[in-house]
Amino acid sequence: MIDVSRSKFEELVAEALDLIPPDLAKVMDNVVVVVVDDPPEAGLLGLYTGIPLTERGEWYSGVLPDRIEIYRNPTLAICETEADVVEEVQITVVHEIAHHFGIDDDRLHELGW
Repeated sequence: MIDVSRSKFEELVAEALDLIPPDLAKVMDNVVVVVVDDPPEAGLLGLYTGIPLTERGEWYSGVLPDRIEIYRNPTLAICETEADVVEEVQITVVHEIAHHFGIDDDRLHELGW
């Protein structure tokens, strides 16, 4: 396990978000990404909660933002170096953003994520 401060971890999440291709980033809608120290259940590095873009219809308005949580402590627990943390954060951010776009875990695993 490596120790990375919360502020540094938040920077790494922001940097991972900056790697999202502009064409995809501009269609992300009504979603917030936050760092949380611990997940609601063991085994999670991130969690998407919300209504994926593919399921939104004309009825979609006035709803709270979707939420992507990136979990700091379990990520640090599986990493040995800061480079490991950078890589794991990038993978987790992409994985959770994919859920925002309506891609489920089975498809992500087929794609190698």
